[in-house]
Amino acid sequence: MALSLAKSTFFSNPTSYFPKNGIRSFGFLVPFSSFSTSSPFPAVDGVHGYKKRQSSVVASALELGGVKISKDEIVRDDPTNNIPDTIFAKLGMQLHRRNQHPLGILKNAIYDYFDTNYPDKFDKFDDLCPIVSVRQNFDEVLVPADHVSRSYNDTYYVDSQTVLRCHTSAHQAELLRNGHTHFLVTGDVYRRDSIDSTHYPVFHQMEGVRVFAPNDWEGSGTDATSHAAEDLKKCLEGLARHLFGGVEMRWVDTYFPFTNPSFELEIYFQDQWMEVLGCGVTEQEILKRSGKTDNVAWAFGLGLERLAMVLFDIPDIRLFWSTDERFTSQFSSGRLGLKFKPFSKYPPCYKDMSFWISDSFTENNLCEVVRGIAGDLAEEVKLIDNFTNKKGMTSHCYRIAYRSMERSLTDEEINDLQWKVREQVENKLKVVLR
Repeated sequence: MALSLAKSTFFSNPTSYFPKNGIRSFGFLVPFSSFSTSSPFPAVDGVHGYKKRQSSVVASALELGGVKISKDEIVRDDPTNNIPDTIFAKLGMQLHRRNQHPLGILKNAIYDYFDTNYPDKFDKFDDLCPIVSVRQNFDEVLVPADHVSRSYNDTYYVDSQTVLRCHTSAHQAELLRNGHTHFLVTGDVYRRDSIDSTHYPVFHQMEGVRVFAPNDWEGSGTDATSHAAEDLKKCLEGLARHLFGGVEMRWVDTYFPFTNPSFELEIYFQDQWMEVLGCGVTEQEILKRSGKTDNVAWAFGLGLERLAMVLFDIPDIRLFWSTDERFTSQFSSGRLGLKFKPFSKYPPCYKDMSFWISDSFTENNLCEVVRGIAGDLAEEVKLIDNFTNKKGMTSHCYRIAYRSMERSLTDEEINDLQWKVREQVENKLKVVLR
Protein backbone atom coordinates (compact mmCIF):
# COMPACT_ATOMS: atom_id res chain seq x y z
CA MET A 1 0.00 0.00 0.00
CA ALA A 2 1.17 3.49 -0.81
CA LEU A 3 0.01 4.86 2.51
CA SER A 4 -0.05 3.56 6.02
CA LEU A 5 -3.29 2.28 7.49
CA ALA A 6 -3.55 5.33 9.72
CA LYS A 7 -3.19 7.70 6.81
CA SER A 8 -5.53 5.67 4.63
CA THR A 9 -8.17 5.94 7.33
CA PHE A 10 -7.50 9.64 7.53
CA PHE A 11 -7.92 10.05 3.78
CA SER A 12 -11.30 8.36 3.84
CA ASN A 13 -12.66 10.71 6.48
CA PRO A 14 -14.63 13.42 4.65
CA THR A 15 -14.28 15.89 7.50
CA SER A 16 -10.48 15.74 7.52
CA TYR A 17 -7.99 17.61 5.36
CA PHE A 18 -7.22 15.93 3.05
CA PRO A 19 -15.54 14.33 -21.96
CA LYS A 20 -16.42 14.07 -26.01
CA ASN A 21 -16.63 10.46 -26.97
CA GLY A 22 -16.80 9.73 -23.32
CA ILE A 23 -17.00 11.00 -19.83
CA ARG A 24 -16.84 14.61 -18.83
CA SER A 25 -16.94 15.56 -15.20
CA PHE A 26 -18.98 18.53 -14.03
CA GLY A 27 -15.70 20.44 -14.13
CA PHE A 28 -15.83 20.23 -17.92
CA LEU A 29 -14.59 23.78 -18.20
CA VAL A 30 -11.05 22.40 -18.08
CA PRO A 31 -11.70 19.06 -19.82
CA PHE A 32 -9.85 15.81 -20.27
CA SER A 33 -7.86 15.97 -23.48
CA SER A 34 -5.87 13.65 -25.73
CA PHE A 35 -7.53 10.53 -24.32
CA SER A 36 -5.42 7.41 -24.67
CA THR A 37 -7.02 4.24 -25.93
CA SER A 38 -4.60 2.11 -23.97
CA SER A 39 -5.05 0.50 -20.58
CA PRO A 40 -4.50 2.64 -17.46
CA PHE A 41 -0.96 1.35 -17.03
CA PRO A 42 1.09 1.01 -20.22
CA ALA A 43 4.66 -0.24 -20.17
CA VAL A 44 7.01 1.93 -18.16
CA ASP A 45 8.42 4.04 -20.95
CA GLY A 46 6.72 7.27 -19.95
CA VAL A 47 7.89 10.17 -17.83
CA HIS A 48 9.08 8.57 -14.59
CA GLY A 49 12.73 9.26 -15.20
CA TYR A 50 12.72 12.99 -14.70
CA LYS A 51 10.95 13.04 -11.33
CA LYS A 52 14.03 13.08 -9.17
CA ARG A 53 15.73 15.78 -11.17
CA GLN A 54 14.05 18.54 -9.15
CA SER A 55 13.99 16.82 -5.78
CA SER A 56 16.43 19.30 -4.27
CA VAL A 57 13.96 22.15 -4.70
CA VAL A 58 10.79 20.31 -3.73
CA ALA A 59 9.94 19.75 -0.07
CA SER A 60 10.44 16.18 1.12
CA ALA A 61 7.16 16.18 3.03
CA LEU A 62 4.01 18.24 3.47
CA GLU A 63 1.26 18.56 6.04
CA LEU A 64 -2.30 17.59 5.12
CA GLY A 65 -4.66 18.29 7.99
CA GLY A 66 -2.05 17.59 10.62
CA VAL A 67 -0.87 14.39 8.96
CA LYS A 68 2.60 14.45 7.43
CA ILE A 69 2.85 12.99 3.94
CA SER A 70 6.35 12.24 2.70
CA LYS A 71 7.24 12.73 -0.94
CA ASP A 72 8.17 9.10 -1.47
CA GLU A 73 4.59 8.14 -0.60
CA ILE A 74 3.33 10.20 -3.55
CA VAL A 75 6.27 10.32 -6.00
CA ARG A 76 7.62 6.79 -6.13
CA ASP A 77 9.59 4.47 -8.36
CA ASP A 78 6.60 2.30 -9.11
CA PRO A 79 5.39 1.13 -12.54
CA THR A 80 1.93 2.58 -11.89
CA ASN A 81 3.10 5.90 -10.43
CA ASN A 82 3.18 8.85 -12.83
CA ILE A 83 3.29 11.82 -10.42
CA PRO A 84 6.24 14.21 -10.91
CA ASP A 85 7.79 16.46 -8.28
CA THR A 86 6.09 19.48 -9.81
CA ILE A 87 2.66 18.05 -9.02
CA PHE A 88 3.62 16.91 -5.52
CA ALA A 89 4.73 20.50 -4.83
CA LYS A 90 1.16 21.71 -5.49
CA LEU A 91 -0.49 19.39 -2.96
CA GLY A 92 -1.69 21.26 0.08
CA MET A 93 -1.41 24.75 -1.44
CA GLN A 94 -5.22 25.15 -1.53
CA LEU A 95 -5.53 28.43 -3.41
CA HIS A 96 -9.31 28.24 -2.98
CA ARG A 97 -8.93 28.74 0.80
CA ARG A 98 -7.08 32.06 0.47
CA ASN A 99 -9.66 34.79 0.95
CA GLN A 100 -7.67 37.43 -0.96
CA HIS A 101 -6.94 35.15 -3.91
CA PRO A 102 -9.29 35.30 -6.94
CA LEU A 103 -10.28 31.65 -6.44
CA GLY A 104 -11.02 32.19 -2.75
CA ILE A 105 -12.98 35.36 -3.53
CA LEU A 106 -15.09 33.48 -6.09
CA LYS A 107 -15.66 30.52 -3.75
CA ASN A 108 -16.85 32.86 -1.00
CA ALA A 109 -19.17 34.70 -3.42
CA ILE A 110 -20.81 31.36 -4.26
CA TYR A 111 -21.05 30.59 -0.55
CA ASP A 112 -22.79 33.95 -0.03
CA TYR A 113 -25.40 33.03 -2.62
CA PHE A 114 -26.23 29.71 -0.96
CA ASP A 115 -26.16 31.18 2.55
CA THR A 116 -28.62 33.89 1.48
CA ASN A 117 -31.02 31.70 -0.48
CA TYR A 118 -30.72 28.48 1.54
CA PRO A 119 -29.93 29.61 5.12
CA ASP A 120 -28.21 26.95 7.23
CA LYS A 121 -28.96 24.35 4.55
CA PHE A 122 -25.72 23.49 2.76
CA ASP A 123 -22.75 21.93 4.51
CA LYS A 124 -19.45 23.22 3.11
CA PHE A 125 -16.29 21.17 2.60
CA ASP A 126 -13.16 22.81 1.22
CA ASP A 127 -10.39 20.77 2.83
CA LEU A 128 -11.06 17.18 1.72
CA CYS A 129 -7.93 15.29 0.75
CA PRO A 130 -7.14 15.17 -3.00
CA ILE A 131 -5.63 11.68 -2.56
CA VAL A 132 -8.51 9.27 -3.16
CA SER A 133 -9.09 5.69 -4.18
CA VAL A 134 -9.87 4.54 -7.70
CA ARG A 135 -13.21 3.44 -6.29
CA GLN A 136 -14.03 6.97 -5.10
CA ASN A 137 -12.77 8.71 -8.20
CA PHE A 138 -14.33 6.41 -10.80
CA ASP A 139 -16.44 3.50 -9.57
CA GLU A 140 -18.71 5.43 -7.22
CA VAL A 141 -19.61 7.95 -9.91
CA LEU A 142 -20.36 5.16 -12.41
CA VAL A 143 -17.38 5.57 -14.72
CA PRO A 144 -17.18 2.30 -16.71
CA ALA A 145 -14.29 0.03 -15.79
CA ASP A 146 -12.86 0.11 -19.32
CA HIS A 147 -13.32 3.81 -19.96
CA VAL A 148 -10.35 5.75 -21.32
CA SER A 149 -10.69 8.45 -18.64
CA ARG A 150 -9.07 5.97 -16.24
CA SER A 151 -5.92 5.81 -18.37
CA TYR A 152 -2.41 6.56 -17.22
CA ASN A 153 -2.34 9.21 -19.93
CA ASP A 154 -5.01 11.34 -18.27
CA THR A 155 -4.97 10.61 -14.53
CA TYR A 156 -2.22 10.91 -11.92
CA TYR A 157 -1.81 7.54 -10.20
CA VAL A 158 -0.08 7.08 -6.84
CA ASP A 159 -0.45 3.33 -7.28
CA SER A 160 -2.90 1.04 -9.05
CA GLN A 161 -5.65 1.74 -6.50
CA THR A 162 -4.91 5.36 -5.51
CA VAL A 163 -5.08 8.57 -7.55
CA LEU A 164 -5.05 12.32 -7.24
CA ARG A 165 -8.72 13.17 -7.69
CA CYS A 166 -9.78 14.25 -11.18
CA HIS A 167 -12.91 15.97 -9.89
CA THR A 168 -14.59 16.93 -6.63
CA SER A 169 -17.29 14.36 -7.47
CA ALA A 170 -14.88 11.81 -5.95
CA HIS A 171 -16.34 12.71 -2.52
CA GLN A 172 -20.02 12.68 -3.44
CA ALA A 173 -20.90 9.08 -2.57
CA GLU A 174 -19.08 9.09 0.76
CA LEU A 175 -20.75 12.31 1.89
CA LEU A 176 -24.13 10.87 0.94
CA ARG A 177 -23.40 7.71 2.92
CA ASN A 178 -22.43 9.84 5.91
CA GLY A 179 -25.88 11.44 5.93
CA HIS A 180 -25.23 14.77 4.20
CA THR A 181 -28.16 15.83 2.01
CA HIS A 182 -27.13 19.38 1.04
CA PHE A 183 -23.44 20.10 0.49
CA LEU A 184 -20.82 22.05 -1.44
CA VAL A 185 -17.37 20.54 -2.02
CA THR A 186 -14.52 22.75 -3.24
CA GLY A 187 -11.00 21.56 -3.92
CA ASP A 188 -7.93 21.21 -6.08
CA VAL A 189 -8.17 18.55 -8.80
CA TYR A 190 -5.48 17.00 -10.98
CA ARG A 191 -5.34 15.92 -14.62
CA ARG A 192 -2.55 15.32 -17.07
CA ASP A 193 -3.35 17.82 -19.79
CA SER A 194 -2.12 20.07 -22.56
CA ILE A 195 -0.13 23.27 -22.09
CA ASP A 196 -1.78 26.55 -23.05
CA SER A 197 -3.31 29.64 -21.44
CA THR A 198 -6.44 27.84 -20.18
CA HIS A 199 -5.08 24.40 -19.20
CA TYR A 200 -3.01 23.46 -16.17
CA PRO A 201 -2.50 20.06 -14.50
CA VAL A 202 -3.87 21.41 -11.21
CA PHE A 203 -7.08 23.43 -11.05
CA HIS A 204 -10.07 23.86 -8.75
CA GLN A 205 -13.70 22.78 -8.82
CA MET A 206 -16.85 23.16 -6.77
CA GLU A 207 -19.51 20.47 -6.57
CA GLY A 208 -23.00 20.98 -5.17
CA VAL A 209 -25.56 18.33 -4.21
CA ARG A 210 -29.13 18.55 -2.92
CA VAL A 211 -31.21 15.52 -1.89
CA PHE A 212 -35.03 15.54 -1.79
CA ALA A 213 -37.33 13.35 0.29
CA PRO A 214 -40.66 12.07 -1.11
CA ASN A 215 -42.68 14.69 0.75
CA ASP A 216 -40.74 17.40 -1.10
CA TRP A 217 -42.27 16.54 -4.48
CA GLU A 218 -45.42 14.53 -3.75
CA GLY A 219 -47.57 17.63 -3.48
CA SER A 220 -45.91 19.50 -6.35
CA GLY A 221 -47.93 17.96 -9.16
CA THR A 222 -44.77 16.74 -10.90
CA ASP A 223 -42.76 13.54 -10.73
CA ALA A 224 -39.57 13.34 -8.66
CA THR A 225 -37.14 13.80 -11.55
CA SER A 226 -39.00 16.81 -12.97
CA HIS A 227 -39.23 18.39 -9.54
CA ALA A 228 -35.49 18.04 -8.96
CA ALA A 229 -34.63 19.33 -12.45
CA GLU A 230 -36.87 22.38 -12.04
CA ASP A 231 -35.40 23.19 -8.62
CA LEU A 232 -31.87 22.73 -9.97
CA LYS A 233 -32.37 25.15 -12.86
CA LYS A 234 -33.97 27.76 -10.60
CA CYS A 235 -31.05 27.50 -8.16
CA LEU A 236 -28.33 27.78 -10.80
CA GLU A 237 -29.97 30.58 -12.76
CA GLY A 238 -29.97 32.53 -9.52
CA LEU A 239 -26.30 31.72 -8.98
CA ALA A 240 -25.43 32.93 -12.48
CA ARG A 241 -27.23 36.23 -11.86
CA HIS A 242 -25.43 36.55 -8.53
CA LEU A 243 -22.04 36.22 -10.24
CA PHE A 244 -22.60 37.87 -13.62
CA GLY A 245 -25.60 40.17 -13.21
CA GLY A 246 -28.69 40.21 -15.42
CA VAL A 247 -27.34 38.10 -18.26
CA GLU A 248 -29.20 36.11 -20.88
CA MET A 249 -29.08 32.34 -20.20
CA ARG A 250 -29.85 29.10 -21.97
CA TRP A 251 -29.87 25.41 -21.07
CA VAL A 252 -28.21 22.78 -23.25
CA ASP A 253 -28.86 19.05 -22.95
CA THR A 254 -25.66 17.03 -22.50
CA TYR A 255 -24.31 13.78 -21.03
CA PHE A 256 -22.59 12.96 -17.74
CA PRO A 257 -22.23 9.42 -16.35
CA PHE A 258 -23.63 10.31 -12.94
CA THR A 259 -26.70 12.41 -13.85
CA ASN A 260 -29.79 11.86 -16.02
CA PRO A 261 -31.08 14.14 -17.40
CA SER A 262 -27.94 16.27 -17.69
CA PHE A 263 -27.58 19.93 -18.63
CA GLU A 264 -25.06 22.69 -19.21
CA LEU A 265 -25.85 26.28 -18.36
CA GLU A 266 -24.59 28.91 -20.80
CA ILE A 267 -24.72 32.67 -20.38
CA TYR A 268 -24.38 35.42 -22.99
CA PHE A 269 -21.46 37.38 -21.66
CA GLN A 270 -19.10 39.82 -23.39
CA ASP A 271 -20.83 39.25 -26.75
CA GLN A 272 -20.58 35.46 -26.75
CA TRP A 273 -22.17 32.35 -25.27
CA MET A 274 -20.06 30.90 -22.46
CA GLU A 275 -20.42 27.60 -20.61
CA VAL A 276 -20.75 28.20 -16.89
CA LEU A 277 -21.32 24.78 -15.35
CA GLY A 278 -22.61 21.25 -15.80
CA CYS A 279 -25.39 19.67 -13.77
CA GLY A 280 -28.23 17.19 -13.71
CA VAL A 281 -30.48 14.89 -11.73
CA THR A 282 -28.34 12.33 -9.89
CA GLU A 283 -28.45 8.77 -11.23
CA GLN A 284 -30.61 6.64 -8.95
CA GLU A 285 -27.90 3.97 -8.77
CA ILE A 286 -25.64 6.40 -6.88
CA LEU A 287 -28.39 7.16 -4.37
CA LYS A 288 -29.28 3.48 -4.07
CA ARG A 289 -25.68 2.53 -3.27
CA SER A 290 -25.64 5.31 -0.66
CA GLY A 291 -28.71 3.98 1.11
CA LYS A 292 -31.14 6.58 -0.26
CA THR A 293 -33.49 4.39 -2.31
CA ASP A 294 -36.55 6.61 -1.80
CA ASN A 295 -34.84 9.89 -2.64
CA VAL A 296 -34.00 11.98 -5.67
CA ALA A 297 -31.18 14.51 -5.92
CA TRP A 298 -29.50 17.04 -8.15
CA ALA A 299 -25.84 17.86 -8.53
CA PHE A 300 -23.78 20.53 -10.27
CA GLY A 301 -20.11 21.26 -10.77
CA LEU A 302 -18.09 24.21 -12.01
CA GLY A 303 -14.46 25.08 -12.67
CA LEU A 304 -13.31 28.00 -10.54
CA GLU A 305 -10.40 29.02 -12.80
CA ARG A 306 -12.58 29.37 -15.89
CA LEU A 307 -15.08 31.62 -14.15
CA ALA A 308 -12.40 33.61 -12.33
CA MET A 309 -10.51 34.23 -15.58
CA VAL A 310 -13.68 35.78 -17.01
CA LEU A 311 -14.78 37.70 -13.91
CA PHE A 312 -11.31 39.12 -13.13
CA ASP A 313 -9.97 39.39 -16.73
CA ILE A 314 -7.06 37.06 -15.96
CA PRO A 315 -5.49 36.08 -19.32
CA ASP A 316 -3.35 33.09 -18.36
CA ILE A 317 -4.14 30.25 -15.94
CA ARG A 318 -0.52 30.18 -14.70
CA LEU A 319 -1.09 33.54 -13.00
CA PHE A 320 -3.24 31.94 -10.31
CA TRP A 321 -0.05 30.34 -8.95
CA SER A 322 1.99 33.53 -9.02
CA THR A 323 3.47 34.89 -5.80
CA ASP A 324 4.48 38.15 -7.50
CA GLU A 325 3.07 41.06 -5.48
CA ARG A 326 2.13 42.79 -8.72
CA PHE A 327 -0.47 40.03 -9.07
CA THR A 328 -1.42 39.20 -5.48
CA SER A 329 -1.80 42.82 -4.37
CA GLN A 330 -4.50 43.50 -6.96
CA PHE A 331 -7.17 41.43 -5.21
CA SER A 332 -9.08 41.95 -1.96
CA SER A 333 -11.34 39.71 0.09
CA GLY A 334 -14.99 40.08 -0.85
CA ARG A 335 -14.37 42.11 -4.01
CA LEU A 336 -15.64 39.95 -6.85
CA GLY A 337 -14.84 41.06 -10.38
CA LEU A 338 -11.93 43.46 -9.83
CA LYS A 339 -10.26 43.63 -13.23
CA PHE A 340 -6.68 42.41 -13.38
CA LYS A 341 -4.17 44.96 -14.69
CA PRO A 342 -1.44 43.19 -16.70
CA PHE A 343 2.09 43.88 -15.53
CA SER A 344 4.04 41.63 -17.89
CA LYS A 345 4.74 42.40 -21.53
CA TYR A 346 7.69 40.08 -21.82
CA PRO A 347 7.84 38.44 -25.25
CA PRO A 348 7.57 34.68 -25.76
CA CYS A 349 10.44 32.66 -27.19
CA TYR A 350 9.49 29.91 -29.64
CA LYS A 351 11.38 26.67 -30.16
CA ASP A 352 10.33 23.93 -32.61
CA MET A 353 11.00 20.23 -32.21
CA SER A 354 10.30 17.48 -34.77
CA PHE A 355 10.42 13.74 -34.23
CA TRP A 356 9.16 10.41 -35.51
CA ILE A 357 6.57 9.17 -33.01
CA SER A 358 6.18 5.64 -31.67
CA ASP A 359 2.90 3.78 -31.15
CA SER A 360 2.98 4.62 -27.43
CA PHE A 361 3.43 8.38 -27.95
CA THR A 362 0.80 10.71 -26.48
CA GLU A 363 0.74 14.49 -26.35
CA ASN A 364 -0.01 14.47 -22.63
CA ASN A 365 3.24 12.61 -21.96
CA LEU A 366 5.10 15.20 -24.03
CA CYS A 367 3.53 18.00 -21.98
CA GLU A 368 4.52 16.27 -18.75
CA VAL A 369 8.14 16.16 -19.92
CA VAL A 370 8.08 19.85 -20.87
CA ARG A 371 6.46 20.84 -17.57
CA GLY A 372 8.92 18.74 -15.61
CA ILE A 373 11.82 20.69 -17.11
CA ALA A 374 10.48 24.19 -17.78
CA GLY A 375 7.73 24.40 -15.14
CA ASP A 376 5.56 27.48 -15.57
CA LEU A 377 8.00 28.96 -18.08
CA ALA A 378 6.27 26.72 -20.62
CA GLU A 379 3.40 28.81 -21.94
CA GLU A 380 2.17 26.58 -24.76
CA VAL A 381 2.94 23.33 -26.54
CA LYS A 382 1.26 23.21 -29.94
CA LEU A 383 1.30 20.69 -32.78
CA ILE A 384 2.09 22.71 -35.91
CA ASP A 385 2.76 19.96 -38.46
CA ASN A 386 2.43 16.22 -38.92
CA PHE A 387 2.77 13.82 -41.82
CA THR A 388 3.16 10.12 -42.54
CA ASN A 389 5.77 8.96 -45.04
CA LYS A 390 5.56 6.10 -47.53
CA LYS A 391 7.01 3.70 -44.95
CA GLY A 392 4.14 4.46 -42.57
CA MET A 393 6.27 6.47 -40.15
CA THR A 394 4.55 9.52 -38.64
CA SER A 395 6.36 12.76 -37.81
CA HIS A 396 5.12 15.46 -35.46
CA CYS A 397 6.46 18.99 -35.15
CA TYR A 398 5.66 20.83 -31.92
CA ARG A 399 6.23 24.50 -31.19
CA ILE A 400 7.03 25.27 -27.56
CA ALA A 401 6.47 28.82 -26.34
CA TYR A 402 8.57 29.81 -23.33
CA ARG A 403 7.65 32.96 -21.42
CA SER A 404 7.95 34.21 -17.87
CA MET A 405 5.20 36.32 -16.37
CA GLU A 406 7.73 38.23 -14.29
CA ARG A 407 10.96 38.77 -16.26
CA SER A 408 12.71 38.51 -19.58
CA LEU A 409 14.24 35.13 -20.34
CA THR A 410 17.77 34.99 -21.69
CA ASP A 411 18.76 33.12 -24.84
CA GLU A 412 21.11 31.01 -22.77
CA GLU A 413 18.46 29.70 -20.38
CA ILE A 414 15.93 29.10 -23.18
CA ASN A 415 18.49 27.13 -25.16
CA ASP A 416 19.38 25.15 -22.05
CA LEU A 417 15.72 24.32 -21.40
CA GLN A 418 15.15 23.30 -25.00
CA TRP A 419 18.22 21.07 -25.02
CA LYS A 420 17.01 19.29 -21.87
CA VAL A 421 13.52 18.93 -23.32
CA ARG A 422 14.91 17.35 -26.50
CA GLU A 423 17.06 14.97 -24.49
CA GLN A 424 14.21 13.86 -22.20
CA VAL A 425 11.70 13.57 -25.04
CA GLU A 426 14.02 11.26 -26.94
CA ASN A 427 14.98 9.17 -23.92
CA LYS A 428 11.65 8.92 -22.11
CA LEU A 429 9.08 8.96 -24.90
CA LYS A 430 10.90 6.59 -27.25
CA VAL A 431 10.77 8.90 -30.26
CA VAL A 432 13.43 9.67 -32.88
CA LEU A 433 14.36 13.33 -33.21
CA ARG A 434 14.60 14.78 -36.69
